Amino acid sequence: MPDLSIQNARDEGGFTLIELLVVILIIGILAAIAIPALLGQKSKAYDSSAKTVAQTAQTAIETYSTENNGEYTGGTAKKLNELEPSLNTSKANEAKLEATIVTSDEYTVTAVAANTGDKYSVVRKANGEVEHKCVSTSTLLGCPGHTASSNSW
Repeated sequence: MPDLSIQNARDEGGFTLIELLVVILIIGILAAIAIPALLGQKSKAYDSSAKTVAQTAQTAIETYSTENNGEYTGGTAKKLNELEPSLNTSKANEAKLEATIVTSDEYTVTAVAANTGDKYSVVRKANGEVEHKCVSTSTLLGCPGHTASSNSW
């Protein structure tokens, strides 16, 4: 009669060390592909938030102008924040309105992305033309075409 304890030991299923190492290797390769893509998406989210702040500041300064006989003079970041309380002018860990440069018929509003430091500006010239400018200070280069600066975003 054969020894049953030896036969039972052979029937137990399990993974070999080689099989486990192959699975760990595959998981490592997938992680190496996925993690950089996810980090890039986070930077895009911060940049998008800064663009939104710049657009909101543009709307606020146009509202300020409407209430002040068509002039932009005096449209400081503080005044714009009074008109539009959602404009962030102080929190460092979020996109915030950095500066407003104003003359009677021109303005520039600039928002800064929190983690990348990219600056997004809306510029209104005296002739009414509006430009969207971007200056990237990060190594990720968040401006269109992944350049250090751009006149459009």
